[in-house]
Amino acid sequence: MEVVYAGTTVKCNEEGYLEDHNQWTEEIAKEMAGQENIELTDKHWEVLYFLRDQFKKEVPLSIRKIGKSGVVNIKEFYKLFPSGPLKISSKLAGIPKPASCI
Repeated sequence: MEVVYAGTTVKCNEEGYLEDHNQWTEEIAKEMAGQENIELTDKHWEVLYFLRDQFKKEVPLSIRKIGKSGVVNIKEFYKLFPSGPLKISSKLAGIPKPASCI
């Protein structure tokens, strides 16, 4: 399905994840975050860029792996993205939902 974020039309799957991670921009992430009632801080951006980097390196993502990354601990991760940290952060980072997410 096509969705307009920040004046840009992007293709998303039925769960709202971008189908092409190359369409991602910070403006799109900000608008998606607003829909999740999240105001992005520097720490949020640090996590989002870490996730994008890991995705590009084809590293499988899990909450535990992110907690051990040095970017954010598990408690902080849940505080930043309370309604499902890995699902929401991946969506905002413009990458596919990790296999470890239900």
